Amino acid sequence: MNLPELTLPQMLRERAHTDAERVAIRQKDFGIWKPFTWAQYYERAAHFGQGLLQLGLGAGGHVGVIAENRIEWVLAQMGAGLVGGITVGVYPTSPSPEVAYVVGHADIAIMVCEDQEQTDKVLDALDQLPLLKKIIVMEPKGLRSCAPEHRALITTFDEVEQLGRSRHDPAHIDALLARQQLDDVGLMIYTSGSTGKPKGAMISWRNMRGVTPGIVERLQLSGSTTHLSYLPLCHVAEQMLTTFVPLYLSSTVNFGESIRTVQEDLREVAPTMFLGVPRIWEKLHSSISIKMQETGPLRRALYAHALAACAPLADTPRAQWGLAERLRYAAYYWLVLRALQNFIGLREATVALTGAAPIAPEVVRFFRTLGVPLIEVYGLTESTGMVTGHRLDDVAIGTVGPVIEGVQYRIADSGEFQIRGDMVFAGYYKNPEATAQSIQDGWLHTGDVVREERGQIKIVDRLKDIMITAGGKNLTPSEIENTMKASPFIKECVIVADGRKFVGALVMIDYETVGKWAEARRLAFTHFRSLVETPEVRQLIDAEIASGNARLAQVAQIRKFHLLPKELDHDDGEVTATMKVRRSSIYKTYAAEIEALYA
Repeated sequence: MNLPELTLPQMLRERAHTDAERVAIRQKDFGIWKPFTWAQYYERAAHFGQGLLQLGLGAGGHVGVIAENRIEWVLAQMGAGLVGGITVGVYPTSPSPEVAYVVGHADIAIMVCEDQEQTDKVLDALDQLPLLKKIIVMEPKGLRSCAPEHRALITTFDEVEQLGRSRHDPAHIDALLARQQLDDVGLMIYTSGSTGKPKGAMISWRNMRGVTPGIVERLQLSGSTTHLSYLPLCHVAEQMLTTFVPLYLSSTVNFGESIRTVQEDLREVAPTMFLGVPRIWEKLHSSISIKMQETGPLRRALYAHALAACAPLADTPRAQWGLAERLRYAAYYWLVLRALQNFIGLREATVALTGAAPIAPEVVRFFRTLGVPLIEVYGLTESTGMVTGHRLDDVAIGTVGPVIEGVQYRIADSGEFQIRGDMVFAGYYKNPEATAQSIQDGWLHTGDVVREERGQIKIVDRLKDIMITAGGKNLTPSEIENTMKASPFIKECVIVADGRKFVGALVMIDYETVGKWAEARRLAFTHFRSLVETPEVRQLIDAEIASGNARLAQVAQIRKFHLLPKELDHDDGEVTATMKVRRSSIYKTYAAEIEALYA
């Protein structure tokens, strides 16, 4: 696929000229979907960008955004891009100390906040942010009560847009865009920081343009593709499907009302493409399990028959189905599967993705059995998103597919996956040492150990996470953990094995699914801990782990486990903003419980 030699902001201007009346974005407010054309998208972004200039944003200045996904997020991003600014996303779930670290480290001059809650996180850390000039608030409700000394610092999103509209100068925007180069940095994305402080990955316009053709070709996307944007826009996975691809393809993005209304929004939008991180797919898997527990015996039996009959079809491309397979699937589609696809909102999906973390093959197989075209993809912040993925007609469950168009790769003697191409990021902000470790002679060292199986890449584990038992056996924690997380009753599993005689585990139940299971059996409980301490729940998890162990080599089987008495929490430093487990923190918190496993 040949893309124009244009940056994303230059592409936005181009779309406003060539596809002016075509719908670019739909935003749901108060239950109503409101469309915005490419012309409106460009005009509003240009007004916001010129408003930023009036507030003192200089060339290459950093604009922070902390909000859930909504049109104002991309207006701020593209507005900053149109006037030469660099956007830095901050996770809206981050507590104030994490927000302070990113805003301070990134040298953010202007901060765009969703509401009072997010604004307060910035205000709480104001003494640590000497470069911050202005805070722009999307929803100012509740801010009238802010301290008088802070009022001069705060303005609203609407006011900035109006300021830019009153000073609108199309020739000035054109002049700024004429100076913009593909190698300019347009976006900074902070890594999740699972092993230390987050690092600011600098993403250039060339990186965004470089990764897009491979994504479009592998996922078979077009201008008619529709997408529901709900995963954090400060993560590269959502950026590639909400900004990179739509701007180059002229496809449509939908912003729902809230992260809490995703399931309802999915049913209304029925997107042709859907991206879910493993936790989303695990949650959808659990929600179907709960729905089946609540239904009658006839439907449960029909559901079990449908899964058993259609399971062999999960690994076979539809083009290769014979008449018997087509008739079998059609019968179960109308009896069971269509309703389940409608329930999760994915009946119209021509491609569904899972990425950003490992997923149990059983979960992928489950959704493919339901008829959801789920494929696994792989990428990093430093690769500007997806660099491998299954072809839609060639899915090898348990792998992440071949590399996409434009990616060169090699596998080092250590097994590390290394890539080269236009999508390799520009480096870490203010961290030349980490950049030099990550990019060597143009090759990005991913830190992931892989195997190649018949042209498909299989992720083994993170290089730093591979464990060696006391008996000298190498173990890959993610394989064991994901095998256990395939159970709808297990939400998280953290392996303990390094230097130990056998594999132990800290297990967190899925409170919703286990709770429904307990209610069906009239077991009394009042909260998370009381449910965990129920003997029957211990027996349930014991059986689930035994089932998982049956699929693992003997050396990798979990011999003992401890049930965590609470959910792992971002605020407690146990997981990152993207819900990646912070092993060292958990090992420290539960040191006594771990030692008890080996006593």
